[in-house]
Amino acid sequence: MIFEQLKTMLADQFGVDAGTITMDTTFEEDLGADSLDLVDLSMALEELFGVEEMTEEEISGITCVGDLVHFLQGRLDN
Repeated sequence: MIFEQLKTMLADQFGVDAGTITMDTTFEEDLGADSLDLVDLSMALEELFGVEEMTEEEISGITCVGDLVHFLQGRLDN
């Protein structure tokens, strides 16, 4: 469920087809995200999933969609 919601959000934010997004899709290489895009993404995640603000260290450790799914599952399970 988290992955499906992320796919839709990422497709909208980065202007790509949701069907092309997989757990291995990288933010920088595949989606062309820069640091500002990642900050925008973290704010959108806070709204969509109701998670607390992500730190720079947490953001820098997330390189692909799968990393983000696991991160969000950990946050939502607590």
